[in-house]
Amino acid sequence: MPVKLIGMNHVDITKPIDLSLNIESTGHLRTQRPVYMDFMPPCNSACPAGENIQAWLSHAQSGNYFEAFQTLVEDNPFPAIMGRVCVKPCETGCNRTHIDTTVNIHAVERYIGDQAIKEKWPIQYIAYTSHKKVLVIGGGPSGLSAAYHLTRMGHEVEICEAGDHLGGLLWKGVPDYRLPKDILEFEVNRIISTGIKVKLNYKVEDIIKEKEAGNFDAVYLAIGAGLIRNEDFDADGSVLLKNAFSFFDEIKSNTSPYINKKVVVYGGGKLALYLARILKRFGSEVAVYFPGDKKMMPAYDYETEDALAEGVDIWLNRSIQKIEKKKITLEILQVEKGKAVGRGEFETVDADVLIIANRQETDSNFLRVVSDMTINEDGTIKIDTNRMTGHDGIFAGGDMLPSETRSATIAIGHGKKAAKYIDAYLKKQPFQKPDKHPTAGYRKLHMWYKTDAPQKEQEKLKPEKAIQNFDEVIAGISEKEARFEAQRCLSCGNCFECDGCFGACPEDAIIKLGKGNRYAFNYDACTGCAVCYEQCPCHAIEMIPEPVNSNGDVKK
Repeated sequence: MPVKLIGMNHVDITKPIDLSLNIESTGHLRTQRPVYMDFMPPCNSACPAGENIQAWLSHAQSGNYFEAFQTLVEDNPFPAIMGRVCVKPCETGCNRTHIDTTVNIHAVERYIGDQAIKEKWPIQYIAYTSHKKVLVIGGGPSGLSAAYHLTRMGHEVEICEAGDHLGGLLWKGVPDYRLPKDILEFEVNRIISTGIKVKLNYKVEDIIKEKEAGNFDAVYLAIGAGLIRNEDFDADGSVLLKNAFSFFDEIKSNTSPYINKKVVVYGGGKLALYLARILKRFGSEVAVYFPGDKKMMPAYDYETEDALAEGVDIWLNRSIQKIEKKKITLEILQVEKGKAVGRGEFETVDADVLIIANRQETDSNFLRVVSDMTINEDGTIKIDTNRMTGHDGIFAGGDMLPSETRSATIAIGHGKKAAKYIDAYLKKQPFQKPDKHPTAGYRKLHMWYKTDAPQKEQEKLKPEKAIQNFDEVIAGISEKEARFEAQRCLSCGNCFECDGCFGACPEDAIIKLGKGNRYAFNYDACTGCAVCYEQCPCHAIEMIPEPVNSNGDVKK
């Protein structure tokens, strides 16, 4: 039956829609036709954890933070944690950077996570049982992520953690001024309460025996990079020598060796800068030395800037040669063809303490007895395209995979990806990766409305106040600010029902399907003029060639 039009181009959605209007077709006028598309937003594309950022931002825009939380934790169960410690690649890719400033995505995520903690929101999902068991070795962000997603898939999961706390380097290596322990514990406990079994202070020594003894159907290795490689230099014992992780262990019970001292930290990643900023809070004089230039330094610029602001000295192109009589001798380097080499020039610095935080490694010696696994010199492990090691049924991810970049966000993403492949393995079917839509870059957008609304930066403690204690340096945002930030999202690549196409079409060929249902094209009226495409601010419409038959005539 013909569509019943109400007013102008509105459809009575209580009745079936029939687009075969009783008018003469305009198809012969077209060489192209518009189609509604869903493209990949650049924020989603850049997120290592695979969050559907645009989707949860859309809920936050309307103030529906509970739904935003549920959408967020489909991919990442740690919004309050990652809203604090994530390195924010999503914001680097945000198209708003071409207009004013990026959407403050991590701040909105933190607000949602903090609200979930305050209101004790549960994680909602449909639970069922597969009667399959998975062993996760390592209770850091990657292991926790894998355990969480596997539990949502219906599998029974047990985590074995060698330490006395879950959280991995989030617990051991991230200071309270960046991530308060109560926030970490709440989000970890929330996912454990979904039914995950945990063994703390339990170090697996024989993975094959462990798998067989527990009747596990699969294993996920996520033991992290909790070792520091030894540096090759002579030392006479006059300077207290520690590595980053022995330092973290010691200060839990004894900080006296590090109070009001001259301390050298050797390394250039965020771990080294975390250490340096902790030591500033102990009243120490701290200098960081890194054997490379700024481009080679793993730490992000904002981490370096924060450390400098708090009074940490940072020296580049310096390598340690020896320690003698409370003096550290350093060779001055220069970078040639991307490699730092010595110049034959040296300098000395006084020090009471030297902390090595330069190169992290993985303690995977217990795996070397498994003949069909490939273990690299630094303890990292090789996996195949199914994220499986050389041994059937044993998968790996997180910091124990080779990478120049390590972060909790990447580790969480590894856990989620591994869970999908493990689930497919347990079901004895290959995992089919879904097709990835093209990314909607800024040049594809057609912004016809004013969007100048710069980001409001989060408040920060002044450096001179920050170093007096371990209070959070960066504050959260208010509900009003969270809503404002969410509303700054451009909805790149996906229709948000702005009515731009509807209002611009000269042929009244666009039909509104009701709120939340978007639009449809009446191709009997459409001439293919592309005005709708040119008016779509978020590039949710694409023009495609009109299909033709074998005679070259336009198909109707």
